[in-house]
Amino acid sequence: MNKIYSATAIGLVVAMLGGTAAYVVINRGGEDEFASCRSSAVAGGDIGGDFELVSETGATVTNADVITSPTLVYFGYTFCPDVCPLDSARNAEALDVLAERGIDAGALFISIDPERDTPEVVAEFTDVMHPKMIGLTGSPEQVKAASQAYKTYYKKQTGDPEYYLVDHSTFTYLVLPEKGFVEFFRRETTPEQIADTVACYANASS
Repeated sequence: MNKIYSATAIGLVVAMLGGTAAYVVINRGGEDEFASCRSSAVAGGDIGGDFELVSETGATVTNADVITSPTLVYFGYTFCPDVCPLDSARNAEALDVLAERGIDAGALFISIDPERDTPEVVAEFTDVMHPKMIGLTGSPEQVKAASQAYKTYYKKQTGDPEYYLVDHSTFTYLVLPEKGFVEFFRRETTPEQIADTVACYANASS
C-alpha cells in the first residue's frame, strides 16, 4: 500500500495497519526546493511540528532546542530487543559518514516507553550509540503529542507489567531547522544512503 504519487506533494495521509505505517502522498502541486534530494519522493506535508519533551539531562526542551542541524529523528524504546538498537546504530553510523564529509548533523532518540525510559535510562542508551545522539522522553502526554505530530504508531503489549514489549513504527525522519520534516528512511536504507540524502538536503538548504 506504499504509494508515492509526486515529489511535490504536500498532503500526506497516514494509515496505521497492524503497527505498520502506510504512506499515501497526494499531489497538490507547488515548487519543491528539495526535489532533487528526495529519495522517497515524499514531501513534508503534515508530518512533524513542535514538541516539548524531557532530555537525557533532565531538562525540558522543545524541538527548536534540539534540532539545530539536519537531524535524524527516531521513535523507539530502550528495552527493545533488536529493532531499536539496530536502527539507532545505523543512524549513528550515518552521522559518522556525514562527519567524514564535513557535514554537521545530529540524531534524536525519542522514547515511546516513558514508564521505563527515564532521562537516565535514555542517556545510557544514546551514550553507547553516539556522542551526538540525544535521548528524549517525557510524560505519557508529551510523548503521545510528539508521536502524533510525526504520525508514528506505538502500542504497549499486554502481559508482564515489567518486561513488556512495545509495538511501534520504525521510520527514521530527517528534520531540518526552520524547514521541518523533509524525508523519511526505511529500515533497509543503509548508513551511506542516509548520509547521501542528508548531505543533499544540507547543501540545498545552505
